[in-house]
Amino acid sequence: MLDAKHGLPHAPQASVIVPGQGRLAHAPADHPPVRQAKIGVLVANLGTPDNYDYWSMRRYLNEFLSDKRVIDYSAWLWQPLLQLVILSKRPFSSGANYKLIWNHDRNESPLMTITKDQTRKLAESVAAQYGEGVMVDFCMRYGNPSTESKVRAMVEAGCEKILFFPLYPHYAGATSATANDEFFRALMKEKRQPSVRTVPEYFDHPLYIDALAQSVERVYATLETKPDVLVASYHGMPKRYLMQGDPYHCQCAKTSRLLRERLGWDQGSIDTTFQSVFGPEEWLKPYTVEHVAELAKQGKKNIAVMAPAFSADCIETLEEINGEIREAFEHAGGESFTYIPCLNDDDAHITALMAVISENLLGWLR
Repeated sequence: MLDAKHGLPHAPQASVIVPGQGRLAHAPADHPPVRQAKIGVLVANLGTPDNYDYWSMRRYLNEFLSDKRVIDYSAWLWQPLLQLVILSKRPFSSGANYKLIWNHDRNESPLMTITKDQTRKLAESVAAQYGEGVMVDFCMRYGNPSTESKVRAMVEAGCEKILFFPLYPHYAGATSATANDEFFRALMKEKRQPSVRTVPEYFDHPLYIDALAQSVERVYATLETKPDVLVASYHGMPKRYLMQGDPYHCQCAKTSRLLRERLGWDQGSIDTTFQSVFGPEEWLKPYTVEHVAELAKQGKKNIAVMAPAFSADCIETLEEINGEIREAFEHAGGESFTYIPCLNDDDAHITALMAVISENLLGWLR
């Protein structure tokens, strides 16, 4: 639109919505209701089964293990194995593991509980900084609440812009990329697509590193004997993905180095390892479960383990690290095993996440 006097472009006048009526002031009476324009911040995590019974576990595992970003084998080879063998057995063992850590008071997994708490605190921080014009919600890549349902809810609430925030400090095709894929698929179903941004990885953000360091310092202050080594255990991936260009391995190594420097520790005081190995091919090494056993055999009887790649405690930390990995260490002669919880809804973590959100809202909001 041009200014009549100078021939220069100017901003169009804002549409006025009639209070209490939800319609434009200049619109006819039968015009559909119009929401006050908002910005949405949609945080996303991996997902969780609705329960730990066989069918809930099977539905969740089927969705997860059918994702080509997670398992990229040919469907003709993988799907018969998945449907006929893996999904006939694994829901029982996985369900038993989930039952051990389940939040029975709220009838949900710890990941769901923590993500809700994180979202509530982020919403409070966003409201304090930006007011009611920005809404915050969460979704899961697998299971419920689905990404599609939350995108739909934000559009219906009047969000003309959405900042999509996968809660993965480190980029990986099997985490950040598949979350973004699902977000874009949801947008394909919207008649009026909002403007969108996706938040990149934040593995080296100073406030994230500081939050990790604070969690270590807080736990170490309660221990009578300082651990011989701190093991930073990251979720694993096939080594083949690294060779194909996935930056995850390098980002994990940098996080460990920055954490060590922030703590002021000497080289060799933090070991970087990888857990949750699945399938026959080689994954990123060293494997956490083997490494902690080797530490015990080397005479390092007191260790601490943390999981920097996880934004919230989940089955991989509460059951795998505090169960299988702890047992491997103790069986090899280890004496003291300390698990340092994920950052969860710790205030320093929320401050870091809020900083990332604010940086990515620049240009949309001051």
